[in-house]
Amino acid sequence: MSIIVDQLTKVYGEQTAVNQISFSVQSGEIVGFLGPNGAGKSTTMKMLTCFIPQTSGKASVCGFDTEKNSLDVRRNVGYLPEHNPLYPEMYVKEYLNYICGVYKFEGKKDAKIKELIELTGLTVEQNKKIAALSKGYRQRVGLAQALIHDPKVLILDEPTSGLDPNQLTEIRAF
Repeated sequence: MSIIVDQLTKVYGEQTAVNQISFSVQSGEIVGFLGPNGAGKSTTMKMLTCFIPQTSGKASVCGFDTEKNSLDVRRNVGYLPEHNPLYPEMYVKEYLNYICGVYKFEGKKDAKIKELIELTGLTVEQNKKIAALSKGYRQRVGLAQALIHDPKVLILDEPTSGLDPNQLTEIRAF
């Protein structure tokens, strides 16, 4: 199993954001969270990617416990959060090169960056500063960074937020 969640809970003060949820996701499955705003979807994703700790319960990703093996979880997960944290002053290719360094990417960096730029439809935008890109193209940069280390699990939080209908169709084709 790629993801196993057992009685996962997150409490902020007196507010319970996630209340004892349990589920599993097999390798190769595509799963979506549905629910109203404030239902705990993003909080669950943040716990699964080790960005925030759970209050109680257990979760594992690729066999690694999110509490005990957070670095191993992060090595195996590609994550695009709802609010895509990019460096607007960097150029697209420069940013992806930087992300390769963060992941200590072994191999042909330039070839990998080129592949992801083509895959995510950033070819025309690759030499622009991220600040100059539309929301849709910034989402594509975020998707490229989430994929750069060939993760076993990909977690995307609101990946199509702010995209126009044509961009939605292209992103869903990935």
